[in-house]
Amino acid sequence: MLQPTRTKYRKHQRRKRGGVAVAGSTLAFGNFGLRSLDPGWLTSRQIEACRRTIVHHLQRGGQIWIRIYPDKSVSARPLETRMGGGKGAVEHWVAVVRRGTMLFELSGVPDQTAREALRLAQFKLPLKTAIVNRDEAL
Repeated sequence: MLQPTRTKYRKHQRRKRGGVAVAGSTLAFGNFGLRSLDPGWLTSRQIEACRRTIVHHLQRGGQIWIRIYPDKSVSARPLETRMGGGKGAVEHWVAVVRRGTMLFELSGVPDQTAREALRLAQFKLPLKTAIVNRDEAL
């Protein structure tokens, strides 16, 4: 699963999840893309589940680009522990996703195959998403 090898700080604060994406909101590499319609966090497990679903459906054909990276640590305290004692250990890593962020891109496969692969990947995500075509985006 994806996680950074080194970070400037071990533990991050939560921050706000709202806002609209400016950078990374258009198709840059492929002909088809999966765009987020909601803000939120995507864990490295969810990203990996989507990647495996897309690769499985494409049967090793075409090319896939993952446009998000989980670089924010989420910490959690152990269950049934008392307050105090500092912040908990790093539990998992998440990617902060804003509304309009392009999550995945595909190229080199037929229209129907790409749409079906991205549709199957949508079920793995906790956010509302839309499938985008380069021809329709113009």
